[in-house]
Amino acid sequence: MKVQVCIIGGGPSGLLLSQLLHLKGIDTVVLEKYSRDHVLARIRAGVLEHGFARLMREAQCGERMDREGEIHNGFEIAHDGVLSHIDLHKHSGGNSVLVYGQTELTRDLYEARDRLGGKVVHNAEDVTPHDLTSDRPYVTYRSNDEIVRIDCDYVVGADGFHGVSRRSIPKDVLREYEKVYPFGWLGVLSRTKPVSPELIYVKHERGFALCSLRSQVLSRYYVQVPLTDKVEDWSDDAFWTELKRRLPDEVAGHLITGPSIEKSIAPLRSFVAEPMSYGRLFLAGDAAHIVPPTGARGLNSAASDIYYLYHAMLAHYQHGDDSGLAGYSAKALARIWKAQRFSWWMTMLLHRFPDRSEYEDRLQQTELEYLLSSETAQRLLAENYVGLPF
Repeated sequence: MKVQVCIIGGGPSGLLLSQLLHLKGIDTVVLEKYSRDHVLARIRAGVLEHGFARLMREAQCGERMDREGEIHNGFEIAHDGVLSHIDLHKHSGGNSVLVYGQTELTRDLYEARDRLGGKVVHNAEDVTPHDLTSDRPYVTYRSNDEIVRIDCDYVVGADGFHGVSRRSIPKDVLREYEKVYPFGWLGVLSRTKPVSPELIYVKHERGFALCSLRSQVLSRYYVQVPLTDKVEDWSDDAFWTELKRRLPDEVAGHLITGPSIEKSIAPLRSFVAEPMSYGRLFLAGDAAHIVPPTGARGLNSAASDIYYLYHAMLAHYQHGDDSGLAGYSAKALARIWKAQRFSWWMTMLLHRFPDRSEYEDRLQQTELEYLLSSETAQRLLAENYVGLPF
């Protein structure tokens, strides 16, 4: 098989890039290790920057998102038993975020690829990029007992943190930065009415919590737990009891509980790999960077990578201009590090750290008090939360 761009990874990043390039006449194939059902079973983020939403519309995938997604103009911070509202719309110059589950977004992208006859190969095993520093790279994968070769101009690695793409960059070229946090998020998805029309971020002495939603009938809740905890340690009743302890009384009293339809623990880490390109290989999304989910930057950071890659590919194929491809890593990383800073700051602001001194606890409390008393500080938060410009 010969295509112009071979994309490794069939999550939202890879599918979005494939869809955008296809609409401009650039031939792609997407290789995904797992089945479509497996990909669509992943329960992930649901807060989209306005820039990401525009990119989905440009990819002709935004109709259901605009119909079913919920525009949020702010969120609440719960602390000391009260709620404080952060007005994103006011403090960001009229911007907002769109709440729409990643699973639904991925479903929309798959359906769009099907409509255009896009090439998406599932259950592609042993995917391996070759000759990345030559002008004729290729990718091989195993389908049953057959080895399939794909010749291409460029390879895009959108295959996540554990994928093969980043590992294809030599160790003496790649530099990795990482911070692992001493806790995780226990998340529960329930078919219940959300306790609040907007997200509630909770700072509590027992640990962080988050009240989120996917729709008006589907709620997503989280509580901070030690890394030693396992899902089996937490019954539904134990989860709801602990969540209520961390919520202000006025919120806990309105919480509707129900059986969990998904329950998992996600460890928190910050991670960046540099550079994000090597020869004809370009990394995107979790293959190159990971943020704690506190600031809702993960999926949105991947979208900015796709935006830069998409426009760089267009410049190459339409105008013979390779400056975008040459500068992709530096441009993407400049925005990624800003997202890293914001996610780190939100995480440090709202979580209980088991090894932190009393002095650091007082600083954390002072930081929150300053945020809630300063319009300038809230403007900085809102600017980052709704999304920095691409």
